[in-house]
Amino acid sequence: MLVANLLEAKGTAVVTTTSDASVGSVVAHMVRHRIGALVVSSDGQRIEGIVSERDIVQRLSELHVDLLDEAVATIMSTSVQVCESSDDVESVMNLMTEHRVRHVPVVENGRLCGIISIGDVVKSRIGELEKHRNELMEYITAR
Repeated sequence: MLVANLLEAKGTAVVTTTSDASVGSVVAHMVRHRIGALVVSSDGQRIEGIVSERDIVQRLSELHVDLLDEAVATIMSTSVQVCESSDDVESVMNLMTEHRVRHVPVVENGRLCGIISIGDVVKSRIGELEKHRNELMEYITAR
């Protein structure tokens, strides 16, 4: 299965924020959209970073101060692992495992066109396994 197939099912909408947005506004976006990460982009197409729940909690434990008023730029990850829609889901799963990330933006020609979460990958994998199981059951019972 390709990343493109995942994007067909879930859509290509990506919630973004700017690097000067407050951490508090990012938290509000995460809660409102029920997501765990936002891509940081000033134009919605070029990736400048990514900010996740993990980034927020880690920084909060380090600072012990009012983090919600700080700019996203102080906590976002600037080394962002990305994939393309033509990549297979297994390679994205390996990328997530190797780099210990849960969200991977999808880019085409350097432009943001979607995002894949670990939940999307797991759901896809379970679907594939269920399909194979059903095919095997059909083969066995048809004999």
